[in-house]
Amino acid sequence: MRALIDKNKPLQAMGAIATAVLLYAACAASGWAQLRPSTTLSVANIPGQNTQRAADFIVAIVNSEPVTNSEVRTRVLRFEQQQSQRGGALPERTELFKQVLDRLISERAQLQHGRDTGVKVDESAVDQGVQNIARQNQISVDELRKRLTEEGGSWLQFRSDIRDELLLARTREREVDSRIAISEADLDRFIKERVDNLDPNAVDLNLSQILIEVPESATPVQVAALQARAQRVLERANKGEDFAALAREYSDSGDKANGGALGMRPADRHAPIFVQATANAKSGAIVGPVRSDAGFHILKVVEKKQAGLPVLMVQQSRARHVLLRPTAQLSDSAARDQLLAVKADIASGKTSFEAAAKAISQDGSAKDGGELGWASPGQFVPEFEEVMNSLNPGQISEPFQSRFGMHLMQLVERRENAMSDREQREQARANLREKKQEEALEIWVQDVRARAYVELRDPPL
Repeated sequence: MRALIDKNKPLQAMGAIATAVLLYAACAASGWAQLRPSTTLSVANIPGQNTQRAADFIVAIVNSEPVTNSEVRTRVLRFEQQQSQRGGALPERTELFKQVLDRLISERAQLQHGRDTGVKVDESAVDQGVQNIARQNQISVDELRKRLTEEGGSWLQFRSDIRDELLLARTREREVDSRIAISEADLDRFIKERVDNLDPNAVDLNLSQILIEVPESATPVQVAALQARAQRVLERANKGEDFAALAREYSDSGDKANGGALGMRPADRHAPIFVQATANAKSGAIVGPVRSDAGFHILKVVEKKQAGLPVLMVQQSRARHVLLRPTAQLSDSAARDQLLAVKADIASGKTSFEAAAKAISQDGSAKDGGELGWASPGQFVPEFEEVMNSLNPGQISEPFQSRFGMHLMQLVERRENAMSDREQREQARANLREKKQEEALEIWVQDVRARAYVELRDPPL
């Protein structure tokens, strides 16, 4: 199987900044841990912003590194702010401090493990993280830095936080991936269990969306204007205008190039707010605007049916790519510059994409000119699929990073196609891999924590 084919979502314990860097997405993934921050960040909830710091002191030692009271307070205040924005319930504050401290201790032990085992994050990866946070907030990097400084934050600390989150994500991915093995017998048992345990009331949903993005830094006046814009788009869709065309024109989501198509999947693999909003809607219905952390969503129920029935049609994409794997000798920045030069050579006619892939790509697809074949939604890792879905047929991406390295991608074409039995089996394999990945992550996190020396001092306040 190709290295890129890995239907895992962002690891559940992944931090907010790392998720933003890897997914380039504005919508929070469902099912994350209780204390998981939103995947979009604003200057207002960057650590150190708008927080009244108590006198600082050490609350715990993890191996040889301290965890301070201010670190706990910053994380608590950020979580409380986000829950307030969402209208979510908060645990009792003493319990919240305890949970946050426990998470910080666990993360500190994992970061130490990553550094001790040689995981590195270079400056170009941090730069890319900064750029994507600025993009999500619809401001420039200079404006992000200006706001951070005006609100009393430290730019160096901000970059350090991004570096730590990337290091944490890379460490987890490396450690967890090595623990996962799926045999054909495992897959057969998994499929049988799914068939035997089908809920007769469960449904599969094929949804499309139009997202009107709302930056977290938006004022109430700006939010109201964006909501009004979403309402106007909804009215046009309800009057019979082509939903896919409206998505391509107005949506801020990465799937806009596909007409907003999210594809057919079990309801529990859609965002819970989407499932709730469409619970009473029939096939063909349009609902919204639905408010999420990302903004206002307009949803079209393309098809709804009992779960477990075969998915008849799926939109597939055919792409090719060049992959460079950064090493000690080839930094992320140097790999990106090399791929920029390749893109320029392709544009000028000096070479073709296929020839470049055969010459320098470090993926198994190199011998085929980088050809990845037809792929269904969810077949590639999220950060790769996000870029693929943003391209038009024939278009070549800018260099971008995934967990496998630095890529240059060309979307060749798209089609609607019936999903074969083999493809359904591969989809089941990806689902099983995701399940095993979550289990392996939990075991690994517990193991790292158990091996760490932890000394608790004065409780945080």
